[in-house]
Amino acid sequence: MSEYFSKVQGYLIDLNLMISHEDESEMLLVVNDEDNGVSHLNILVDEPIVVIEQFLFELKEDSSDVLKDILKKNREIIHGAMVLDESGTKVLFRDTLQIENLDLNELEASINSLSVLLSEYTEHIIQFAKV
Repeated sequence: MSEYFSKVQGYLIDLNLMISHEDESEMLLVVNDEDNGVSHLNILVDEPIVVIEQFLFELKEDSSDVLKDILKKNREIIHGAMVLDESGTKVLFRDTLQIENLDLNELEASINSLSVLLSEYTEHIIQFAKV
């Protein structure tokens, strides 16, 4: 088992997060924390970084107003940001962390940032998903 994969896995356990799937060959962990709105959070250990991603919603059509609102909200997010996938239709929360010096507090802060985004921005996300 990769040292870094084990390190991240251990941190997730320490944070009492439910690991719903793990694939060491892909260096992927999937985490759920339903109480905080986190569902199918993908954590990819991709040395030298850890990539944290969660699908938020799909854009039904191009809307500059929605994209502007997302960019404005990104300014308020402490860790991570909302991004578009390669197709330009799926909006994800994404954060990248350096793995070499990663500590429990840093990983927790990133996941908490997602939780705060989801709690503060839920109504917007629901509206955007309808557009």
